[in-house]
Amino acid sequence: MGKLQESPFKGKTGLTRLINAFGYSLDGMKAAFRHEDAFRQLTILALILIPLAFLIHAAPLARAMLVASSLATLIIELLNSAIEAAVDHTSLERHPLAKRAKDMGSAAQLLGLINLAMVWGIVLFG
Repeated sequence: MGKLQESPFKGKTGLTRLINAFGYSLDGMKAAFRHEDAFRQLTILALILIPLAFLIHAAPLARAMLVASSLATLIIELLNSAIEAAVDHTSLERHPLAKRAKDMGSAAQLLGLINLAMVWGIVLFG
C-alpha cells in the first residue's frame, strides 16, 4: 500500500494557514449573502436580535443564550446551503438521496428556528 495522498488543496501551515482560512471563511459568508435569500433574512434577524439581547433586562447567561441561538441559525443556514450546493454540483437530476440530504438540511434549520423562538420566549416570558 502506498502513502495516503492528501488533497492538493491542502498546503500552508501556521499563520499563513490561519490567514488563508479566514479569507476562505469571508468568501463563504459573501457567497451565502449574495446567493442565499434565507441567509440574508437570517442575517437581518440576527442584526436585530443580537443588539436587542443587550438592551433587555436579562442575566449574562440568558444574554449568551440569546446571542448563541441567533448565531446558531446563521451557522445552520451556512451548512444547509453548503449541502445544497454540493448536492447540486454533483447532479441537478432529481434523486431520492439528493432530496433526503436537502430535506435534512432544511429540517436542521427548522429545529434551529424553533430553538431560537423557544430561547427568546423563555428569556422574555419565563
